[in-house]
Amino acid sequence: MASFLEEAEELFKEYKEYIPTHKEVCDILDKEFLSKEDLIKLLNVSNKEDILLMVKKAQKLTRENFGKVILLYAPLYIANYCQNGCVYCGFSCKKEYRREKLSFEGIENELRKMKEEGIDSVIILTGEDRINSSVEYIEKACEIAVNIMSEVSIEVYPLYEEEYRRLSNVGVIGITLYQETYQKEDYEKLHPFGPKKDFEFRLNAPERALKSGFHEACIGPLLGLSHPKKDVLCAILHAEYLLEKFPKTEISISFPRFRSAGTDFMPLYTVSDKEFIKFLIIARLYLPRVGIVLSTRENSSLRDALIDVCVTKISAGSKTTVGGYAEEKDEDSEAQFEVEDRRSVSEIVDVIIKKGLRPEFTNWVKGVKNI
Repeated sequence: MASFLEEAEELFKEYKEYIPTHKEVCDILDKEFLSKEDLIKLLNVSNKEDILLMVKKAQKLTRENFGKVILLYAPLYIANYCQNGCVYCGFSCKKEYRREKLSFEGIENELRKMKEEGIDSVIILTGEDRINSSVEYIEKACEIAVNIMSEVSIEVYPLYEEEYRRLSNVGVIGITLYQETYQKEDYEKLHPFGPKKDFEFRLNAPERALKSGFHEACIGPLLGLSHPKKDVLCAILHAEYLLEKFPKTEISISFPRFRSAGTDFMPLYTVSDKEFIKFLIIARLYLPRVGIVLSTRENSSLRDALIDVCVTKISAGSKTTVGGYAEEKDEDSEAQFEVEDRRSVSEIVDVIIKKGLRPEFTNWVKGVKNI
């Protein structure tokens, strides 16, 4: 087991029932750098007054480290074939619905439509199927995207280091890969068969990508699949591990909450808005220079509020169907998950500007080589 997972397990057990006093919270917030013990203590805070103090400090740290810039991106699903039996996912091979993948011409049409709508940073997504979504297919899709978009990242099945290097060589700069849950026992139950069942191979994928020349990595759990506080703790320590190992790269963290995906799966845990906000601001307090990403899984009001506090990157105008930009699709029946914020790119840009923030589509780190 990875060392940061062992640390998280020990911390969680030791402080599981520990509730810090108001004075203790204030003392922690006065520190320039937080310890791991401080981190787990803040995760146990439930008092509204203390959470508001945490919000204020998180907002200060965000402005100090990121200024007023809010990065925007959109996902492009190019294929939904999958060999996994994940019990919670809309792409699961156990689910019967239309499987498809875009032709290279279709990929270009989608990208140009996204560009027309204002998007200049894209994440290329597929299901987990090395036959129908081969590395060669993904590589060619990325080549097309690099020639149209200013910034291209991937969210595909875990690859080997040499495969990530191929994508890096064509201009891909980032990887997004959710561990789903860091609790191995729960992970194995949620992924009964398929290549995704390999917990360790998935866990180590961001590290392989960064070794290959990628400049960015976004990680996190899908909240609701296992104990949320424990998963958040593991994800934050995972981000810290990657930052220490790859100090010249940009690490981001995201805590998507489970959304219905047309399956019978019911999450083991629910995460309230209050808890969700607390998790995000604690990530900022413990890791002031880590990017925090918020997708259209969350509703517009919550997203608008959090870009003022701790979030640095949000999706805009997202479609979670294959080929959803250039042609009309049924987002409710064909999507990987339900989208909550359906506003257009221009509407979201207007909100950001009205808040006195600056929308950007290209990250500053683009073109910087990891030494």
